[in-house]
Amino acid sequence: MISQDILVVGGGLAGLAAVLSSDPHLKVAVVSKVHPLRSHSVAAQGGINAALGNNPDASDDNWERHAFDTIKGSDYLADQDITEVMCQKAVSTIYELEYLGVPFSRFPGGVIAQRPFGGAGFPRTCYAADRTGLVILHTLFEQSIRKQVKFYNEWLVTKLVVKDGKCLGVVVYDLTTGQIMPVQARAVIFATGGYGRVYSRTTNAYINHGSGIGIAYKAGVPLRDMEFVQFHPTSLLGKNILITEGARGEGGYLVNNKGKRFMHDYAPSAMELAPRDIVARAIQTEVDKGNGFDKQYVHLDLRHIGEEKIKKRLPGIREICINFAGIDPVYTPIPIQPAQHYSMGGIDVNEKCASRVEGFFAAGECACVGVHGANRLGGNSLLDTAVFGKISGDEASVYVKGSDGTDNSEKILIEEALEVKARIEGWEKRNSGKRVHRLMDRLKVVMSEKVGIFRKKKDLMEALVEISELKEDYERVYLSGKCLRYSQELVNLIEFDSMLDLAEVITLGALNRQETRGSHYRLDFKERNDRDWLKHTLATWKEGKPQISYAGVNISKYKPEARKY
Repeated sequence: MISQDILVVGGGLAGLAAVLSSDPHLKVAVVSKVHPLRSHSVAAQGGINAALGNNPDASDDNWERHAFDTIKGSDYLADQDITEVMCQKAVSTIYELEYLGVPFSRFPGGVIAQRPFGGAGFPRTCYAADRTGLVILHTLFEQSIRKQVKFYNEWLVTKLVVKDGKCLGVVVYDLTTGQIMPVQARAVIFATGGYGRVYSRTTNAYINHGSGIGIAYKAGVPLRDMEFVQFHPTSLLGKNILITEGARGEGGYLVNNKGKRFMHDYAPSAMELAPRDIVARAIQTEVDKGNGFDKQYVHLDLRHIGEEKIKKRLPGIREICINFAGIDPVYTPIPIQPAQHYSMGGIDVNEKCASRVEGFFAAGECACVGVHGANRLGGNSLLDTAVFGKISGDEASVYVKGSDGTDNSEKILIEEALEVKARIEGWEKRNSGKRVHRLMDRLKVVMSEKVGIFRKKKDLMEALVEISELKEDYERVYLSGKCLRYSQELVNLIEFDSMLDLAEVITLGALNRQETRGSHYRLDFKERNDRDWLKHTLATWKEGKPQISYAGVNISKYKPEARKY
């Protein structure tokens, strides 16, 4: 049996930050469903926030202003003490990344360049053209190789093994061999990313089914604030490839079919650089009012920026538009529409990235540490992965060195692996039933149509009924292919269980929360209600169903006020 001191699940930015900060004297390894360089972190384009003050318009910026913007952007649902930790660590994090070799774009004189992003009072987003996530991930992967980190690539974690409130390890499906195997670990860090593929229109990669979050949930770890789903305002029409917020940060305009820059009607001061929830709703409202093109989209116009600046600052966006839309943004406006992009909610962890299960930690998009609240500001997700990925590695190391490591968990892990194998064999034995890809398609339509940008009680209740029906159908699925090596059908069968659970928790949280806050917009409760709903939603798997409870929000310096831009 493979045994590790610390097992990091996920090879993206949070996972690599965790493994690089772990104690080098411990036995540490990474399990990743794909090669780390195929992780979804490479899709992050626009930048990473820190109050460096390098932009001439940001000479007065500081971490406290960064924290305030983050808290205001969160619609005051962010935990303010933890948000301050992230913003305080942001500057040193950027310089550490620079030291490791991240090739940030530069201003004249050589300082790291910074551009404006939505919801920020100052231009504080550091960037590497429009490929920021990609270059940070490549840099951290290079450092991992230099430190001879052990990688188990193309391994899918199917189960988190917990006994008496303590994490013992995981069960994995090795795609390369088709085997189901237990992996023992004294500490496990989940850095498994988001769940965008629960929706039909998403900027997320095809790997983002959210199974890491779902596996933790089924193991008894609460999920926090899952009803808060971020829809990015600008994805490429039809393909839903991300068009970075940096395009608006560089001066891009949003224009409707009347040729009007309509953001003046929704955020007259911030215009196109209002927070993402406001811009996404504005675009969808324009389309719903008949002001969109073909009743589907609006234009993102970069033509006035000029060819030289587009080629220098937004080369990847130009390449995407040419290759996937057949247009050149130097000469033609980009057709864009909102799409699911990010999860503010996730595995409930504290400021040390520790969960309620001893020895189990989480960081990155799969985790909810409390810094994004009801709406994440652009540029804060990469910062979240770098800051809390590092903290999770540090804290897991402290935990392992302080534990005795004498528990005999091999028997339990083997039994859990046999249970997973038996489930798969049950799918194999059936010759007919439901096909999982059809159930997936049904779920995505339900979530997009009934639990999207705008929500109301009737739709949410209907969605819960349909999710329940899909759960019943899932009990009748079968595996048509008998070869388990690189079986995408088996991957989908395993992960669809988590997709159903996450869809249920998102919808239930949205139905219960009778207010509008950040990304959660109720057509039947259009106002924010701090008296009754300034609190976190917690969902825990008990007795075969979700149990909903609530927890307070840490309010320190910044008292909730009207969020105006």
